Amino acid sequence: MNLSNKNKGNIGEAIATNWLVHKNYTILHNNWRYKQTEVDIIATQNNCLHFVEVKTRTNTKFGLPEESITTAKMNALKRAASAYLEANPQWKKIQFDVIAITLKQQTATEIFLIEDVYF
Repeated sequence: MNLSNKNKGNIGEAIATNWLVHKNYTILHNNWRYKQTEVDIIATQNNCLHFVEVKTRTNTKFGLPEESITTAKMNALKRAASAYLEANPQWKKIQFDVIAITLKQQTATEIFLIEDVYF
């Protein structure tokens, strides 16, 4: 079965959300938008606010999922995070994380968390 990129992304984000909940994160938002930028997941754990980018692939033909994150995407996420923090100034500790997911027949064969990324 060939998944569209949107369907693949939706499946990956649902898997990532469930995985984070299982790891004791509290999910605040899924697909939070600021202008044209969408933050896949905003979550908390241990008084830290996490802005999570989820990348999902069904194969590595074009590289690993995490390799598709560009500097431009990270800059957009930083702008969105800044806007979020302006409206929610109680957060003193933040970090950007990436969850890379490899799917096979709509099931995750690999979930890889990259914590505290910075571009």
